[in-house]
Amino acid sequence: MNRLFGAKSSAPKPTLNSAISNVDTRIESLDVKLAKLNAELSTYQQKLSKMRDGPGKTAIKQKALKVLQQRKQYEAQRDQLQAQSWNMEQAGMMQDNLKNTMTTIDAMKTTTKELRKQYGKVNIDKIDKLQDEMADLMDMGNDIQDAISRSYDVPEDVEESELDAELEALGDEVDLQGIGESSSMPSYMLEDANPPQFIDEAPTTTNPVKEAAG
Repeated sequence: MNRLFGAKSSAPKPTLNSAISNVDTRIESLDVKLAKLNAELSTYQQKLSKMRDGPGKTAIKQKALKVLQQRKQYEAQRDQLQAQSWNMEQAGMMQDNLKNTMTTIDAMKTTTKELRKQYGKVNIDKIDKLQDEMADLMDMGNDIQDAISRSYDVPEDVEESELDAELEALGDEVDLQGIGESSSMPSYMLEDANPPQFIDEAPTTTNPVKEAAG
């Protein structure tokens, strides 16, 4: 059986990158050959421009035609290889995009699983109840602030005429209190001032040192 169909190859299958590299190498080899053919054609062209018509010139033209045919074949091969390389590069980019897409999908699946697990621990009813309790506490705090900041029979509006009258009255009272006072000394420091009312007996004027000496 192996003689008919051959043994199964154990060599690793070529990758897309290795195939692109091989094609690029072949393209470079063709570019070298084309450069040589172009140089040879340039030489023939210079010779033909200096020669007169005749058998020699005809022979050189035949050689130039063969070189031109070879160049066209190499150019066709190079164009085919460049198209192959471009197609493989496009396939490689699609493969990379697919890998990135699959990686993104796997990450999204993992994230979704974790979110479901975390959200499963959240009780919406408890959150709503907590919000209601916070709202009640805020209302209670506002009521307390309103209560402690309430004014006690203080008129809200005071006209400027009333303020002027009060100030004038206060000024007259101060003037009346100052009439007849010839000294700025307080009354409790004057000699004829009466003793304070909280003392039961008035102080004696007798000097205790003189009585002891007599």
